[in-house]
Amino acid sequence: MTRNQRSFRQDTLRLSAALPLRIQGAENIPQAGPALIVMNHYHRPGFQAFWISLAISAVVPAEIHWTMTGAWTNDGTPGAWLRALLSPHFLPQLARLYGFTSMPPMPPRPFETGARAAAVRHLLRAVRQKPASILGLAPEGQDNPLGGLMRPYPGVGRLMALIAEMGCPIIPVGIFEEDCHLCLNFGQSFQLAVPQGLPTTELDQCAADQVMRSLARLLPGEQRGSYQDLGARSPS
Repeated sequence: MTRNQRSFRQDTLRLSAALPLRIQGAENIPQAGPALIVMNHYHRPGFQAFWISLAISAVVPAEIHWTMTGAWTNDGTPGAWLRALLSPHFLPQLARLYGFTSMPPMPPRPFETGARAAAVRHLLRAVRQKPASILGLAPEGQDNPLGGLMRPYPGVGRLMALIAEMGCPIIPVGIFEEDCHLCLNFGQSFQLAVPQGLPTTELDQCAADQVMRSLARLLPGEQRGSYQDLGARSPS
């Protein structure tokens, strides 16, 4: 963190005080890096996904380098057009304030290919400069209009594989609500097991599916979406 940057963790400790949190799998909370924290992009009417990063940063006792969207898209809900218009001006500034990586929004738009590649380089450079970093990433990158988990877009699995190759074990966190509490279910860290020599497309899918299945095991059945073919939720 540079002199001109703020501590996101310190700010979240104040902002998250009003959140009724329930922590599960507390023994799996990383105390230091390196690590890549991944979580489902949980949302519902009245609950925005940015509360997830606030809650996790308030619980993990170290700064997290988050990958955040550089803009909100117009999903047709009231006020969405205004958010989509204004967000490209202030969200990248927010990322710079906290030293985060600003990524173009999902789904990918052809005219943002260059900006997306630059964001990936920025994230990987952050790992190389601070090998003991804790990174935070929501692989889905957007709300699923159908609810539950959705498969990440092409390229996300490969990005996670690159980060894992740089020495970051993956720590999944299942996010859901239960008994009027926001539940953070931390799973055990693991290393990606991607066979050598896979074509890029298969490598991407293999890595993404491993990560998403690790998340699905931490979620109630009704939130598993595209990953319903799993057994009971992992005990916490």
